[in-house]
Amino acid sequence: SGYHIREAGSTAVQEIAFTLANGIAYVEAAKAAGLEVDSFAPRLSFFWNAHNNLFEEVAKFRAARRMWATIMTGRFGARDERSKLLRFHTQTGGSTLTAQQP
Repeated sequence: SGYHIREAGSTAVQEIAFTLANGIAYVEAAKAAGLEVDSFAPRLSFFWNAHNNLFEEVAKFRAARRMWATIMTGRFGARDERSKLLRFHTQTGGSTLTAQQP
């Protein structure tokens, strides 16, 4: 999840970096336990924070998807196309809201 990272004050770039690093750690741990990457990777999912800058957020999601596909193919040897997909949910950042909406 990158939501809490962004809420703690990170930039969009830092949110992607830390969250994908967490994803890599999970995949490495699963592989170390003897699991084949294509047996679990299609079920991985991510949770992102969305702020008010639409273009920045769209670019963040697109970049994260491309990076994850490259990581899964190049680093982990994923062959199943579903393993390369970045499944995610996003939610409006609480830090972008006012204390009381007018």
